[in-house]
Amino acid sequence: MQIFAGYDIAFQCYQETPMILMLSIHPSREADLLTPHRVTFSQDVQARDYLDMFGNTCTRIIAPPGLTEIRNDFLISDSGLPDEVNLDARQTPIAELPDDVLVYLLGSRYCDTQKLSDLAWSMFGHVPGGWSRVQAIVDYAHERIDFSYHHARNDRTASEGHDERVGVCRDYAHLAVTLCRCMNIPARYCTGYLGDIGVPIDPAPMDFSAWFEVFLDGRWYTFDARHNHPRIGRVVIARGRDAADVAISTAFGAAPLARFTVITDEVKTETPAVGPISMVA
Repeated sequence: MQIFAGYDIAFQCYQETPMILMLSIHPSREADLLTPHRVTFSQDVQARDYLDMFGNTCTRIIAPPGLTEIRNDFLISDSGLPDEVNLDARQTPIAELPDDVLVYLLGSRYCDTQKLSDLAWSMFGHVPGGWSRVQAIVDYAHERIDFSYHHARNDRTASEGHDERVGVCRDYAHLAVTLCRCMNIPARYCTGYLGDIGVPIDPAPMDFSAWFEVFLDGRWYTFDARHNHPRIGRVVIARGRDAADVAISTAFGAAPLARFTVITDEVKTETPAVGPISMVA
C-alpha cells in the first residue's frame, strides 16, 4: 500500500525567532519513502537537522519576521496491515527491562503518575499482567474521555483529563500511558500521520494523531486509546515520554500559528500524481 502525506503550516513572527520543528518522519520509516522527503520554507530560512535523545529528527531554524510557510509532501510505502495484536504478550519484569526502557516507567510533565497510582492499582491490579492489563487500561481510557476539539488545551495532564473527562487524542494517550506506568508497564507517547484508511471518513479536518506504545515481552506494541481498535497506515514522526517531547514546533518567542493543513491519504492508483498541498487561506 502507498500513502500520500504531508502538511502546509505557517507561523507569523514579529521578529527573528529561533524554533525547533519536529515535522520529519521518524528515521525508522525513512527506508519506506518512495519520493524525496524535504521540509521546504517560503522564506530564505537556514535549517539544520539533529537527532534528539529519543532518536527523533528535529529541525533548527531562525524564522525571520513575517509569515514563514513550511511545507512537505511525500509518498511512502506501508504494509497495509493493521496494528499487531498479541494476546499472549507477557508483562516484562522490571529487573529484565533494558536500561533505555526504564525512563518510560517514570512520571513526566503530562503523565503525572503520582496522582493516578492508587486508582490504577485499585482498578487494574486484579487483571493479569501483560496484554490483558494494557487492553483493560485502553478500554478504560477510551470510555473515560469524550472526544471534542472544542475542549482541547495544550496543558492538560493525565489526571486532569481523567477528572475533566474530555479531550483530544493526546489526552487519551496521556491517560493510558500514565496508567500503564503506574502498573509498571513501560509506555511511550507517539505522534504521526494516521489517515482514514480502512475506516469511515471523518468529516473533521485532518490533523496529526497521537497514540502510544507499550513494552511487552521484549518489544514495543502499538495501542490507541482514542480509537481502541487496530488501525492501518500509521506513519510515526516522533516518540517520547509525553507530548512535551514531541511538539511539532517549539518557538523561543512569539510565533502564532497562521495556517495548519495536514493530509494523509491512501493512494488508489498505481501512478499517483504527487504534488504540493493546496494552500488554505
